[in-house]
This record gives sequence, C-alpha cells and structure tokens, in this order.
Amino acid sequence: MGRYEAATPGVEGFGNVSTILSSDSEPQPDETLVIAPDCDGQTRPGHDDEPLQGAPELIVEVASSSVAYDLHNKYRMYERAGVREYVVVVLREKRVRWFVSDGKQFNEIAAGQDGIFRSALFAGLWLDAEALFRKDLARLLETLDRGLASPEHAAFVEQLKSRRKA
Repeated sequence: MGRYEAATPGVEGFGNVSTILSSDSEPQPDETLVIAPDCDGQTRPGHDDEPLQGAPELIVEVASSSVAYDLHNKYRMYERAGVREYVVVVLREKRVRWFVSDGKQFNEIAAGQDGIFRSALFAGLWLDAEALFRKDLARLLETLDRGLASPEHAAFVEQLKSRRKA
C-alpha cells in the first residue's frame, strides 16, 4: 500500500487507524486507502491521533481467527457505510476475497486469467495473491510495478490532479 501511495499523488494510505463510519461504528481496519479530501475523496482525516471520518474508498482486513466477523459483520458495516472496495485476505484458506460496491451492495470480483487482482477504483493497484501467500516479495512488487506503469494508472493520476482543489 505504501508503494502505491507514494506513486499516486492524491491517494493516502493508513494502517490500523480508527475510522468513524457512523455514530455507532468505529472499526480499526488493518489497511485503508483513500482518495485525498482535496481530490474529492469521501474520507476526512482526523487531527493528530483522531480517527478518520467517513468511509474509506478501500479497506483491507487480514483475517485468521476473525474471518467470520470480517466476512459478515464488517462486510455489512462497510457495505452500508459506502466503502467502495473491500478486500479480505483469508490466511488459513490462502485466499483473497475482493469485493467492489455497485453503489448499493458489494459484488465479489475474481482475479484475472493471469491470477492478478486489479482494483476497480485505484487503477494500477494490482495484487498477485499466489505470490502473497508464497511470501514472494519480489513477485508482489514486480506485479504492483507493472500496474503502476500501466496507462490506466497514469490516467488515474491525471484525473486526481484535475480534481485537486487549491
């Protein structure tokens, strides 16, 4: 996530930060990726150590003993709140579950024929799930770097620049 954030001006990443989704919902996702507020993102950063305000565009949960909670309670909470993409890395099954919102509900997407997951919103955010579970960092980074070098990523960066408010 850090590498994607560094290569994508207008995107911010947060790890284990509390996020206020509603008056009775303040989860602490493992990772979040947001479009910056000055680029029309839907999340507002808290001040200093305060939580984020609003639904992050993308949330990642790493699930081992929490898999039922992450795929049911958190899934519904994030869906209701307006999270655009939700990724659950299910460690025991060595499986990635990637959900994309159509504005009403989450729909699960599959990896491409090449085994690569591609974010629907964050162009160039590519994940090789097999490399992740093999702990093949070189392959993970090579896959992400290919996504970052894609024309879609370049277009996304330009789109974010054009939306940036002075």
